[in-house]
Amino acid sequence: MACLSLPAWAAPLELTPANPQPSGLSAGLAVRYAYPPDVKTLAQAKKFLADAQPGAPLEGLDYRDTDDGDMTLTSTRAHHVVAGISGYVRFDEAGSYTIDFLSNDGLQASIGGQEVVFFDGRHPCEESEAVEVNVPQAGWYEIKALYFQRVGSACLHMRAGQTEMEWMENAAFGH
Repeated sequence: MACLSLPAWAAPLELTPANPQPSGLSAGLAVRYAYPPDVKTLAQAKKFLADAQPGAPLEGLDYRDTDDGDMTLTSTRAHHVVAGISGYVRFDEAGSYTIDFLSNDGLQASIGGQEVVFFDGRHPCEESEAVEVNVPQAGWYEIKALYFQRVGSACLHMRAGQTEMEWMENAAFGH
């Protein structure tokens, strides 16, 4: 299992706002799903995305840990799910933020052109390492993510904050 890990002395990642800033977005995030016979790594998940089909949009990134057998995100299956997620996340204030994610299983995500999480392999619902980012202006930032769920329960969450990390509300996402 690998997590994004930065030295304590590393400068915050500089996010690039969407240009132009989008308007008229639909709520939530767009998602495409693939249902491979098995998936154990992000590299495998990426290969399966070539055959992915659009799914019902995600409300945001606050999907609590499920019971084994419950559907993963908005997919039509509980197990062996690959999701390609895209859209925008809104930050209401400029400044330095700490961001982390919880996932079960793998997750690779970028915001504003910077990779903010690389959490590979199979694991229970647990948090990634936190990363510091600089948001140069309030507004929308592109978000792209690759997620996979193998077997058992599933979860996917994003937290961010300037002083204290909080769950990102669904209203902060659009596509």
